[in-house]
Amino acid sequence: MEEEKRIKLAHITKTYGPQKVLDDVTLTVKKGEIVGLLGPNGAGKSTLMKIMTGYIKPNSGQIDIAGKNVLENPLAVKHHIGYLPEHNPLYLDMYVREYLAFVASVYQTDSRRIEKVIEMTGLGPEAHKKIGQLSKGYRQRVGLAAALIHDPEILILDEPTTGLDPNQLVEIRQLIKDLGAQKTIILSTHIMQEVEQMADRVLIINKGKILADKPLKELQKGQQQIIEVEFDLRIEREYLDQLPHIASAENLMDQIWCLAFDTTKDMRPVIFDFANTNGLRILQMHKKNKNLEQLFKEITQKS
Repeated sequence: MEEEKRIKLAHITKTYGPQKVLDDVTLTVKKGEIVGLLGPNGAGKSTLMKIMTGYIKPNSGQIDIAGKNVLENPLAVKHHIGYLPEHNPLYLDMYVREYLAFVASVYQTDSRRIEKVIEMTGLGPEAHKKIGQLSKGYRQRVGLAAALIHDPEILILDEPTTGLDPNQLVEIRQLIKDLGAQKTIILSTHIMQEVEQMADRVLIINKGKILADKPLKELQKGQQQIIEVEFDLRIEREYLDQLPHIASAENLMDQIWCLAFDTTKDMRPVIFDFANTNGLRILQMHKKNKNLEQLFKEITQKS
């Protein structure tokens, strides 16, 4: 049963004319995983998600969803997947309940499920309105409710938090985390903090290739030590390059430097000694962790 509730892609390639959008992509996602899919615009994220759902076909490769081959059984596979596309297509003239009833009928789902997903997604106060009367955030909730209506084993969510205000973000983030306990979830987002809050595994894709595929904790474990320091005088970078374990030195403003070290040893005492030796005073110094956004920039800029 565990094997049936997985996403398995092997050597997926997709081209549009001379452009290779996906280049030999292979990955496996298990039940209970929330995977954050990151990549710059045009990296291939949406194409990859559409291929998983069977909306478009790859040029080559194999896709198995919930133990079924997507290319051989596209309709059967769709019953196992809840999909929220980036540009959430909705019938604006339909009422919320009317639209969800329509989606439920397509999946031949018990109509009692409608009220449950309305409650899950916090649509209750707006459920009596036409979709066209809703704010962007509530329209996004309608799309998420439609993706959940048939209680799928797998959720594929493309930019699920678009248009949500801070309070809605907290609610939907918690909902996705709760759903992740029983379902397989892949979510694409441009908001790095969302991945850090919700995902337990990160895929970074650029130019159609997967550049990183690691648990979030493991990706963060290998972070460099970052220290931001302000001296009382301007200093040339060549002096900072003399510091042990220094990986990079970036001048942020005037006497303020961002220093990265390839070591787990606390380098602040070393910087104090360096300043003293060179007749400098330290006005302020902060040690901080490299966040996912910095890691993302480093990985994608190298490709």
